[in-house]
Amino acid sequence: MLEWCKKYLTKEKLHRFFFGTKEKQGFLKQFTTYALLIAIGFIYLYPVLYMFSTSFMNQNDLLDSSVKWIPSTLYVQNYIDAGRSMEFWTSFVKGIVIAGVPTVLSVVSTMIAGYGFATFSFRGKKILMALLIFSYILPSQVTMIPTYVLYSNLKMTGSLMAFVLPALFGNGLNAPIFILIFYQFFRQVPKVLIEAAQIDGAGYFKSFVRIAIPSAGPAILTVFLFCFVWYWNESYLTELYVKGIASTKSFWENLVIQLKDFNTNYSDRLSTGDAATSLSESVRMAATALTILPLLIMYFFLQRHFVESIDRTGITGE
Repeated sequence: MLEWCKKYLTKEKLHRFFFGTKEKQGFLKQFTTYALLIAIGFIYLYPVLYMFSTSFMNQNDLLDSSVKWIPSTLYVQNYIDAGRSMEFWTSFVKGIVIAGVPTVLSVVSTMIAGYGFATFSFRGKKILMALLIFSYILPSQVTMIPTYVLYSNLKMTGSLMAFVLPALFGNGLNAPIFILIFYQFFRQVPKVLIEAAQIDGAGYFKSFVRIAIPSAGPAILTVFLFCFVWYWNESYLTELYVKGIASTKSFWENLVIQLKDFNTNYSDRLSTGDAATSLSESVRMAATALTILPLLIMYFFLQRHFVESIDRTGITGE
């Protein structure tokens, strides 16, 4: 045995095994990489796993200290009660409209702005780029009250126009970062293609529609997903601008706002005296799961294209 170890477990082989070579990573580097990925993944996945696990527990499982992660039965009544309290399908459609309409407009307007910055050279371009970056760094809380006063004077509060008009003019939610994404992407488009189209008689607009937009598919998908998720999850600005703080009941109540007022709505819409419908941690977790479920389903179908788009646009995510 000792001779076998001396023959095969040489110092050079041990060094290659632990530290690797130019062609292959060593054990220590692979172990460190996977350990960090597992640790970071656990930090992100733990709340989601806890949410779904708790959402399927009944009252007995919540009171039983021996039940930690796996419920005794899949109690789907929590989702039924939460969906009834949140008026799920109605609120879901409202959420699609509130997030979808400004998202589409923001994608179009920021794409045009990003293409303009990437293609044309004009006086004051660097100043405008600096102002663009500064507007993104500036906290939204600083401009929240002046923006609300402006929207109130323009009679835009309490309607979707508070999201539509800013998105239409390239000033939607987190629009500066989207302009920078398109700017960075369009800079990579070969200028010879634009010049060849102009030689063939195409103007600036036709070159943009025929060449720039078809090649910007990865950037469009990236911006669309980021923008849609941010509009979907934005509860405070939606309640402040779109729903309107003057009214306690508004047409523009999406799933996120319903979740924010879930405790009150649940007590009003369902019988609190019935043990089957009493408010519990499981029902709250079920309501939270219903709120993020559309985003999870959307990402499940678009994850491959989304990862490819992130890689091609050269951003690291948010």
